[in-house]
Amino acid sequence: MEQIQISCKVSRPVDQVWECYTKPEHIVRWNYASLDWHTTKSENDLRPGGKFSSRMEAKDGSFGFDFWGIYEEIITNELIRYTLGDGRKATVTFSSEGEETQVQVSFDPESQNPVEMQRAGWQAILDNFKAYIENTQKVIPYLWFDKNAMEAAEFYTSVFPDSKILGVEKIYDTPSGDCDMITVKLLGLEVQSIGAGPEFRFNSSLSFMVYCTSKEEIDEFYSQLSKDGNVLMPLGEYPFSPYYVWFSDKYGLNWQLILMDKTSVSERQRQIRPVLLFQGAQCGKAEEALKFYESVLPGASLGPVSRYREGEAKDKRSIVNYAEISFLGMDFVVMDHGFGGDDSFNEAFSLMIGCKDQMEIDYYWNKLSFVPEAEQCGWLKDRFGLSWQIVPSIMGEIFAGATPEEAGRVTKAFLKMGKFDIEELKKAKNG
Repeated sequence: MEQIQISCKVSRPVDQVWECYTKPEHIVRWNYASLDWHTTKSENDLRPGGKFSSRMEAKDGSFGFDFWGIYEEIITNELIRYTLGDGRKATVTFSSEGEETQVQVSFDPESQNPVEMQRAGWQAILDNFKAYIENTQKVIPYLWFDKNAMEAAEFYTSVFPDSKILGVEKIYDTPSGDCDMITVKLLGLEVQSIGAGPEFRFNSSLSFMVYCTSKEEIDEFYSQLSKDGNVLMPLGEYPFSPYYVWFSDKYGLNWQLILMDKTSVSERQRQIRPVLLFQGAQCGKAEEALKFYESVLPGASLGPVSRYREGEAKDKRSIVNYAEISFLGMDFVVMDHGFGGDDSFNEAFSLMIGCKDQMEIDYYWNKLSFVPEAEQCGWLKDRFGLSWQIVPSIMGEIFAGATPEEAGRVTKAFLKMGKFDIEELKKAKNG
């Protein structure tokens, strides 16, 4: 039977593509065909005659298997040829196109499942690989301002270099009236915001940490961002950093600027990271949250975890004083508040996941939603009170080019929804 072929073009040079395709620490991050599966272990003896093996398991632990094979031919940065454990042959080629790389996979089909199902499954894994190496940001911080979201967007993009407003969309006839939804890019991080009234206020439970490589960079950001704000921890030297400051800006949004050595920050990590600070009723639950998010979010990877020493935290419930976790193309910092803070997560700072289809919406909704009364317009709260928005990626397309009447119908439709229904939104636009 003719081999099945799949391919993708990756916006990275071939040496980086090769490394992420062949090293186990990367393979476990992208090697899954659907959201409810993951690779728990990968081994790779990359040489002719060497064996590779990936342990693939359902996240609920109901089933698992070893995907393995033996290498026949290896040409670094160009070709991998191997035989699977069941005797089928496969070939992977890497074609360098400057800063881009074409990856093509050809494999013998098996006889148990339809060819199209096999093609879709392998292509899904390759698409995950592309998203992983390109560090595609699938989760987006979403900020709720009063009616000054555009002013804030212009302010933040003026502070950070290589930052800009990417787009503005009008949402009509919401409970707050007509609102602008604004997308910006800040130091490579995509952020969305809305000016929808004073219902929610920023607090210390969620902030942005900016990793800086010089004191001058911190001084420049601090002088601009802190004007008319409030300082929580003064600029200076601390045991965890030689130069650090924590403050809220004039809109109430919290920022932490920290000096880091360039060698201690991976090229894959983003310079701005959201910080989840567990305090009040949630204090002491940071470690539980890390394990939960790692278990349900595709490709999640837990980084270093540091715990408070005996007597170090004033709040005895505090366990984690600093931890890192990455998922869906985003790097996060997670901590318990060691000094008795009482701020709770709220809708002023939420996390938005764009979903390609209804299946993805259903998956995230079922895994994350914990407070039924909070389910509205694609919003939900998880077991820790953190707000998420689970939205269709095509929402922009639905609103793009829509007349005010069409946009109004769509808005009216989703205001009645808890979990989004893509087909109903399309029907609403079309009247």
